[in-house]
Amino acid sequence: MSNPQTKTEPLPAPDLGTPWLRLETEGPLAWLRFNRPEARNAMTWAMYDGLLRACDWVDGQESIRVLLLQGAGERAFVAGTDITQFQEFRGREDVLAYERRIEGVLSRLEGVRRPTIALIRGYAVGAGAAIAVACDLRLCAPDAQFGIPIARTLGNCLSLANYARLVHLLGPARTKELLFTARRVGADEARQAGLASEIIPADELEARGRELALTIAGNAPLTLEVTKEAVRRLLTQGELPPADDLVLRCYLSRDFQEGVQSFLEKRPPQWQGR
Repeated sequence: MSNPQTKTEPLPAPDLGTPWLRLETEGPLAWLRFNRPEARNAMTWAMYDGLLRACDWVDGQESIRVLLLQGAGERAFVAGTDITQFQEFRGREDVLAYERRIEGVLSRLEGVRRPTIALIRGYAVGAGAAIAVACDLRLCAPDAQFGIPIARTLGNCLSLANYARLVHLLGPARTKELLFTARRVGADEARQAGLASEIIPADELEARGRELALTIAGNAPLTLEVTKEAVRRLLTQGELPPADDLVLRCYLSRDFQEGVQSFLEKRPPQWQGR
């Protein structure tokens, strides 16, 4: 198998069902762009459905090693759910169906087998913050702004799983302070809180994202996949959940045999993800 960083013909990306989402491939990388800059990339129902399709497609492609998510334009990563859609709510079932729908999308994004990197300029608020938090890593421009201002704007709440993601990342006190005050967090504070992995000059953000993604893509795919799943289980299933299947997935793989052999032969490993 060729090195993941070698340029190859791009894979044909699927139709995501809306022009407001674009999925493109670049060698071992998949780029998902929220493409609605005139509305600060606010999410429509069709965009949520397209995000699900993108996650399913990425997981089905052996050659794709990392998924990057980015907002079009300079104003926002994603500025929440398009609030005009809430006018359709008529009662209990509409409300519960919405939260189930959003949580299904976020859980699917969180569960993508490939590492995910969010590149954030401008606003990542409401559902945009939730999408960013569901990614593995977040690279931010200095103008990045995180927030979930629902206590000041809509007066709604989050799903319990979304509260859990924030608590796991920020801690309970900081999560409550952020939601109680409905304020936004800038890039520097986000970096200190562990919300941002790095702060990158805006004009270098995409290049840095590509560089980091290619570095990750050159590493053992099964180790990356198992690491993601192990961390997910630790956060959702208790202190020491069962994990024999994860250990066996790595140690009984062709990649592990190749890793041992290449180490002994003092050559770079040729990972296959099998």
